Amino acid sequence: MRSVAGADADPNSPATFAPLKNPTFRSIWLATQVSSLGWLMQTVAIGWLMATISTSDLMVALVQASSNLPAFILSVFVGAIADNFSRRRVMFAGRCLMVVASTMLTASVALGFLDPWMILGFSFLVASGAALHDPAWQASVGDIVGRREIPAAVTLLSVGFNTVRTVGPALGGIVIASFGFLAAFTVTTLTYLVPLGTIWRCKWKVRSSPLPRESMRTAIYDGLRFTAMSFEIKAAIVRGTLFGLASIATLALLPLVVRDQLGGGPLAYGALMAGFGTGAVFGGTLNDIFRRTTSQERLMTLSCVACAACSLCLALTSSLAVAAIALALGGAGWVTAWSGLGVNVQLASPRWVVGRTISIYYALVDGGIAAGSWVWGTVAQNHSLASALEGSAGALLLVAAAGVLFPLRERRGSEPDPSEKFDAPAIALELKPRSGPIVIKVEYLILEENVEAFLHLMRERRHVQSRAGARNWTLQRNLQQPSKWTETFRTPTWTDYLRLNHRLTEADKELNERVVELHAKANPPEITLLIERPASPIRKSDQPLPIHRQC
Repeated sequence: MRSVAGADADPNSPATFAPLKNPTFRSIWLATQVSSLGWLMQTVAIGWLMATISTSDLMVALVQASSNLPAFILSVFVGAIADNFSRRRVMFAGRCLMVVASTMLTASVALGFLDPWMILGFSFLVASGAALHDPAWQASVGDIVGRREIPAAVTLLSVGFNTVRTVGPALGGIVIASFGFLAAFTVTTLTYLVPLGTIWRCKWKVRSSPLPRESMRTAIYDGLRFTAMSFEIKAAIVRGTLFGLASIATLALLPLVVRDQLGGGPLAYGALMAGFGTGAVFGGTLNDIFRRTTSQERLMTLSCVACAACSLCLALTSSLAVAAIALALGGAGWVTAWSGLGVNVQLASPRWVVGRTISIYYALVDGGIAAGSWVWGTVAQNHSLASALEGSAGALLLVAAAGVLFPLRERRGSEPDPSEKFDAPAIALELKPRSGPIVIKVEYLILEENVEAFLHLMRERRHVQSRAGARNWTLQRNLQQPSKWTETFRTPTWTDYLRLNHRLTEADKELNERVVELHAKANPPEITLLIERPASPIRKSDQPLPIHRQC
């Protein structure tokens, strides 16, 4: 289960625990903690089971990859699903898949089918259910709580998960040592049923759109385009992917550290995971203080340094106590790093696209984590465990230096919601929702002394229109009458044109008013709507026959 931490330090923002006053959020949040407890127990059980039945270091590292790869493969699609369908139903479907996959894994262990690839397959299916559930749940936070409470609610997702992290791995180790793997997998399956029942029981209001659903292709394209046009989201994706790739070595190789360097068993593994979780809880709890005293970019740098120190200590120590302290430091760095990244994506995304931006972010981040699990597992198998951990430490320092190219910007509030106020213009033709493509032309009359100001505003307008759904945006100047300028863009269908205008915020419309102020005529700029109709080529059968003359 993934978590998002942190919130921008705003003195007027609600207290961290304020969203728990909302009964729907509180019920789902508590049920999620129960499920997270089971998830962590299952993570310990699968990791230690793989270390027991397989002698391959790579297979042990692939346990982490199997848990993160589904989000990389599926998240772009499930994000579009979360923004186009009932998020509550998507959450329920994801939880159902987790229950079914966990039940199959438990049955496999009960029957003695302990093939390493089968275990990885069931782990992949459970993670696929989580990949379906998580974007819809995190996107629903803004539907359940008020806009001002979003940062606090997102912080609670992390605080809850990392609080459970302090006891889940240790509890998993105790259950495995005392009752065996079957008991651990059975308890996990039962914990997955708790949020399933809670989601079925809880309902919340969601602002519905008057427009029909987007096609999956258009929804994915719009989400990718919006993400590509947001510097904040792009920076979070790049830094998160690199951080995940470099830092996952600590968790992916921890079973081997316990087995080969510390000579411990499942209890030692669970205790070390609890140490990591304890550090994460302290990091999450103090996150608000950190943000008031230092910049987000510096926090990311310090987090990378902390995780690098953790990896280096694990590579060099043979003491369980030293390893636990190092993992506590690494846990604090881990949760602090993800704090600015996850919340920045949430706050930089309007409600109409938040499921897609979150899923794209996690797709690439989890892809980096999966790749890192494979990379460091391969290094450990072909060279040594110490070499893999030392390499991870060096890579984390490079991630810290990447802030020169992709700095994390401060953000104090969430992206404004669309105004949803738009009166469709009168048209003379009868159009169907899927009629198109639609071409929009806006003609301006701009005096020469206002050209520079006009071009500056139009650069902003291009960004606004394109991220809301405009395609092929261009600005032309009339060669014969230089004071005439024409803005042109397209939408695939008539419905997409209406949807574009419904997505514009009040700030976007204020920008339009500033552009109109530069228009030299008393009347507003003329808007022309056209529909493309390609001319059919002449068929060969319709061409006149050639005339042959005889000489």
